[in-house]
Amino acid sequence: MNAPDRYERFVVPEGTKKVSYERDTKIINAASFIIEREEHTIGNILRMQLHRDENVLFAGYKLPHPLKYKIIIRIHTASQSSPMQAYNQAINDLDKELDHLKNALEAEFAKFSRDY
Repeated sequence: MNAPDRYERFVVPEGTKKVSYERDTKIINAASFIIEREEHTIGNILRMQLHRDENVLFAGYKLPHPLKYKIIIRIHTASQSSPMQAYNQAINDLDKELDHLKNALEAEFAKFSRDY
């Protein structure tokens, strides 16, 4: 069978960066971020978080090929911000949201286990 091994979907190969940055040479304040070993779940969550930023003019992602396990996120920002700042802010905001969700779930589990 020609299918790649399952671990290739999530293990980043040696010598490969998890995230790489490419500045757009034709559009000011635009760049692409290539994230290795991720797919639609992270791409869509990150895109939606970037849309919440008022300095982001465009944010989108694509999966170049179903057998190439990477996503490409394109960000175009207003002059007050840079794509790198918007990307870092989105990651930090998502980290805070997920931490809040984790704490809320743990509190509910603790309440549930105490009651039963």
